[in-house]
Amino acid sequence: MYRPVATTTTRGGVPTDSGDSVVTLDQVPRWIDSDIRYLYENEDPNSDYANPLSSVSGSEGNANDIVSKFPVDHEINSKIYLWRGDPWNLEVDAVVNSTNENLDEVHSSPGLHAAAGPGLAEECATLGGCRTGMAKVTNAYDLPARRVIHTVGPKYAVKYHTAAENALSHCYRSCLELLIENRLQSIAMGCIYTEPKNYPREPAAHVAIRTVRRFLEKQKDKIEAVVFCTTTSSDTEIYKRLLPLYFPRDNHEEEIARLKLPADVGDENGETTIAERKIRIKPLPNSKSSSPRTPQASVDLSVSNVGLSRRSSSYLDAFLDPAFMSLIKDPDQRRREQWEKTAQAQNSWNCFKMLGYGDLGGPPLSAAEEYSLHSRYLAKANSLNLSEIAEMKIVYRGGVDSEGRPVMVVVGAHFLLRCLDLERFILYVVKEFEPLIQKPYSIVYFHSAASLQMQPDLGWMKRLQQILGRKHQRNLHAIYVLHPTYGLKSAIFAMQLFVDSVVWKKVVYLDRLLQLFRYVPREQLTIPDFVFQHDLEVNGGKGLIVDPRTKYVYQRP
Repeated sequence: MYRPVATTTTRGGVPTDSGDSVVTLDQVPRWIDSDIRYLYENEDPNSDYANPLSSVSGSEGNANDIVSKFPVDHEINSKIYLWRGDPWNLEVDAVVNSTNENLDEVHSSPGLHAAAGPGLAEECATLGGCRTGMAKVTNAYDLPARRVIHTVGPKYAVKYHTAAENALSHCYRSCLELLIENRLQSIAMGCIYTEPKNYPREPAAHVAIRTVRRFLEKQKDKIEAVVFCTTTSSDTEIYKRLLPLYFPRDNHEEEIARLKLPADVGDENGETTIAERKIRIKPLPNSKSSSPRTPQASVDLSVSNVGLSRRSSSYLDAFLDPAFMSLIKDPDQRRREQWEKTAQAQNSWNCFKMLGYGDLGGPPLSAAEEYSLHSRYLAKANSLNLSEIAEMKIVYRGGVDSEGRPVMVVVGAHFLLRCLDLERFILYVVKEFEPLIQKPYSIVYFHSAASLQMQPDLGWMKRLQQILGRKHQRNLHAIYVLHPTYGLKSAIFAMQLFVDSVVWKKVVYLDRLLQLFRYVPREQLTIPDFVFQHDLEVNGGKGLIVDPRTKYVYQRP
């Protein structure tokens, strides 16, 4: 069995100095006593990504007018802990292991089997595996905990993201249910997702925290402690920022949570709600009036009584108000109308497609939809090898402009549609732009010798801009276009009208390299050789001299 060693006190989410030290719960600060305060008031008020997944319901109104979805509950807060470090060092009743369906040692949480000893792997081999979203319990062997609860997190896919969210929520709920079934009261839970499964970190944290909150609302008398364990600084910051939204400690945090919480915080169990699966009540066929009718006497009718009673429809009209029943549109009818509109748009004459501008139709996306779209593309891009796109040198990082803003370089002549997978190119762009769009930046576009190349249509540009999101639009300082043609200027003018006037009005046209160097110093750019040659051909060598060896440009005396 495990032999305790000298403990090392930890405070404020700081890991122990020694990985073999035992940390007891009284050495980890409770969430209600923690001095961690995430200052939401310091956020950019114009930020669309201050709270991910959010389409804030009523965010533009008064916070007091919004009903709190997670009110202050000091009893629940007293059971929550946040600790940075491996759960295996905590002296709790149970620790959670994120593994795969076969409960393999290789795919388990790093460090668990090494700390528990060989007996854990031997017992896992006798369990017959575990399904995704479910959990199984074993002994803890050499760990200071009493039990290990193994659960299988879902694999994240863009097409089935709702199913992944519900499966992840079921993972946390299954672990807590096993805790109660085994008459245990304290549990340490790491992040139940892995990088190979491509689950975005912050959406996963939303699911984890809200599921635990909903479970404790029902079973708080049977659980004494839930410790959220993080092993990286990024996860720690995410939990510090999200915990006050679901576990507010005072009225100020509860008021902030009203504005910052996502519109969809799940059902009573924390699972994502699906409107199409809700029970729908249709108006009675014999209802004559849509105005409410006041019953003569107050009678309580249960569902069973209504189904078994033999009463006339006129009697039921007094209790079933057609106006109330028709408030929510039938999802089947709504979906059919959407299909009809889509089919009508496809069959109708599309002037934009006829002019070669692509498909510019479709409603604009909300901030939450753009964030979700961007997150899915970024997660997929981080999981793929896009080296063949990088070798084409269409998009690459430059240095900084004259005011210190980072620069992204785009070479139009390298954009060859006939040998380029546009979907993989979008993934590469999202991955490369992600570090830049967090703060102000600039774009340098070399249109040199690209006038004869086929360029993407406006519909594709609109889609790319939606995927990059609103932060890209807001933080973009300028787009410096070198050697523009009349065709390019007309295309940019069309994008100002039909795609986004805010972004494309930031375009600065430059006819000479020397003009570009006023905004971006020469030493900050990697310029292809043909750009220098094209500049000489277009400008006839007027006003500049190109050094053929170093490619530096000097003003002609």
